[in-house]
Amino acid sequence: MHRRRVKRILIGVFAGCAVLVDAGAAAAQAAAGAEQLAITTPPAGSAAWVADDSLGRALPDPATAKPAVVAAFFASLTPAELDRLVAEYPLVVGNLDGAPLDARYRANRVAIAAERDRARQRSADPALEPAVRALAASRANDSDRLLAEGRQILAFDPRGRGLVTEVWGDLAAAQRVAVLVPGSDADLGHFDQTADPMRSPAGMARALYAEEHAQSPGTRTAVIAWTGYVTPQGLGPDAVTSRLAEAAAPRLERLLGGLKQTTSPEAPPALLCHSYGSVVCGTAAPTVHEAQPTDVVAFGSPGMGVDSVSELGSGVQVWAARNPGDWIGNVPYLEVGGLGHGADPTTQAFGAMAISSAGANGHNGYLVDGTASRHNFAAIALGHYGDVSARPADGN
Repeated sequence: MHRRRVKRILIGVFAGCAVLVDAGAAAAQAAAGAEQLAITTPPAGSAAWVADDSLGRALPDPATAKPAVVAAFFASLTPAELDRLVAEYPLVVGNLDGAPLDARYRANRVAIAAERDRARQRSADPALEPAVRALAASRANDSDRLLAEGRQILAFDPRGRGLVTEVWGDLAAAQRVAVLVPGSDADLGHFDQTADPMRSPAGMARALYAEEHAQSPGTRTAVIAWTGYVTPQGLGPDAVTSRLAEAAAPRLERLLGGLKQTTSPEAPPALLCHSYGSVVCGTAAPTVHEAQPTDVVAFGSPGMGVDSVSELGSGVQVWAARNPGDWIGNVPYLEVGGLGHGADPTTQAFGAMAISSAGANGHNGYLVDGTASRHNFAAIALGHYGDVSARPADGN
């Protein structure tokens, strides 16, 4: 009983510090419900896929197969065999890291259309409560937007709040690849917000892609908005523990493994990790081992789960940014009894390269046009390290 009480008090301290400096966070905290159920299992259809012996050989198990094994399997298929698997197992193919990119894009269009139609049927079912029908209508609209011409959906899973991963640019031909790892409240319903785009993974990814093109129009780039894990909601218990990050890290590792099989950039994909997404990146960092270190940018970070970059392994080069108007700077940078995410990545003691975010304001303002952070993030993703501006003495 005493331990549970202490935990509740500590959660209140973490959330309360943020609420004091951001009235909008109070609404987020109030909206936070029970702890989120992490998704760690393969998508629907996986059991039937594993049992399918129609090709005369085993299909790679989505739960255990390495991306290299998946890539070799798909390379052995005839076009007709590939088409059949896409049609019969769209959720499996669409989420299988190591599968050909075009096949995943096609499969996810099939899966998204099916989810849209299912949601539309539920929204029109008079036997359901009005609130349930309204939620179904919203899900149908969110799904339908992903089916717009030209959208490249690399992964889609309708379970829970919905997981979405989208690509900007020609990923197969890209010389430089960046992966945006978002924080709390990212899901299907909040993936692409037109009213306030910088609050959504799609909006941030578009901004980064545009800035890369502006800085280096001759470089083939691709940006991935990876909402491939269940994120915390609001400022509830999940936001101050690493539980969801620990579930997400293997999924991020598989994404990177799949990119290694299906792309050939000049350097490992750069990871741009916002808010709780930096906890995910910090958890995954020790598994990143490349001849060239992977660039990891932590911005608006509550901590990366460690006290210094030395604990993240030798496979990463860490950059960090936080603007003075970001309420996250008022959250305690510590870890006590499994609550909190460790040291402030922007401090000299942490050991990251602290970069300027001049012009940015608030927790979601880092990729606004004209900010130093937007310029710096794109320069890092492009590998133009000499163009990155350090954080000045005023902290911005």
